[in-house]
Amino acid sequence: MKYMLLINAGAVGDNGKAPGCEVEDWLAYHKEVQEAGVLVSSESLADLVTATAVRVDEDGRRTVTDGPFAETREVLGGFYVIDVPNLDAALDWAARCPGARGDGAVVVRPVADVGV
Repeated sequence: MKYMLLINAGAVGDNGKAPGCEVEDWLAYHKEVQEAGVLVSSESLADLVTATAVRVDEDGRRTVTDGPFAETREVLGGFYVIDVPNLDAALDWAARCPGARGDGAVVVRPVADVGV
């Protein structure tokens, strides 16, 4: 079963990094996921300042704004899609992710099979 691990970065320190999330930690985690044969895909997202939000109202009018500017300090930083036997295995991989450390969180969601 496929699960998406949505990596929400927590508060960033004075050095511009989340505590406990060094580049080496991410490289080691990525290698571990690859070598275990569970990796389907993964991407890191560009800085939040590059984001653009699109909203369409009931009349079909489109509004485009810089953002998002959420009322939270967590920011979606990237994702992994893994293929594992069950939710427990997905939760185990999420707990190993450097993004789950400190103020960060990894949200685990099953990928819907829509038959396409």
